[in-house]
Amino acid sequence: MNHWTALSIDYANQRNYLDDLFKVYPTIPDGIRDIDKNLWKNVEKSFKQKNNFELLKNLFKFDLFPIKDSYVAYLKRDLTALERNPETAARLSGRLYELGLNEIYKHCSEPKETNRQIGPLFKRWIKSKALGINPVKLGEFIKNKNNAILDASDSEMKFFAEKYLNYRHNKGLDFVARFNNKHVIGEAKFLTDFGGHQNAQFNDAVSTLNAKVKAINIAILDGVLYIKSKNKMYKDITGKLKDKNIISSLVLREFLYQL
Repeated sequence: MNHWTALSIDYANQRNYLDDLFKVYPTIPDGIRDIDKNLWKNVEKSFKQKNNFELLKNLFKFDLFPIKDSYVAYLKRDLTALERNPETAARLSGRLYELGLNEIYKHCSEPKETNRQIGPLFKRWIKSKALGINPVKLGEFIKNKNNAILDASDSEMKFFAEKYLNYRHNKGLDFVARFNNKHVIGEAKFLTDFGGHQNAQFNDAVSTLNAKVKAINIAILDGVLYIKSKNKMYKDITGKLKDKNIISSLVLREFLYQL
């Protein structure tokens, strides 16, 4: 098995992995969402008047709709469909009346889901000089051959990799670095559970490992994939992917400096 994958598995199973990982992904939920006072007054008015169309139109203006329903996304994108489909409007409104104004407000102001906040945290951790050096902007990264980590957006990293490293994969990147004159590219994911969307995230990161580039491909993965079990992720990293550079962010520094 890849030495760094094995080291990551050992770290997750023998040390205070989650305590240390919190430094990389401090997934503290945001506070409640802000609710526009004027818009909320319109919601209250249409609710009390039992005006189905106006109630839905007003609630569609919030970031978060207070009930989950498969037809909401369609209606939010085509408000004219409301009046063409009065039974659907009545069905949704009925659920809202049953819920009551207090609960509607509570649901509309819920914090963002933790998973949706994870994306920027890895780069924030990199910028904290956790890997021993300060990341640099694209111009400085290009003009010398010193050890460096690129501080750029996913698309800018993709641009650099396409121009200089023959990267042809249709994906942005989370990490571009140069250590001992060797370039390293990769994606970073925190996999919080098994199945569904998390499996897709795993496959997304792993697909970058197959890109044929003038660089070392890595997948910087953390989370449940290192739990020793029969789950697909663990079987993959210890089976068909055992020779790939799949590593935890917590051993990334050691990996880079040994290149």
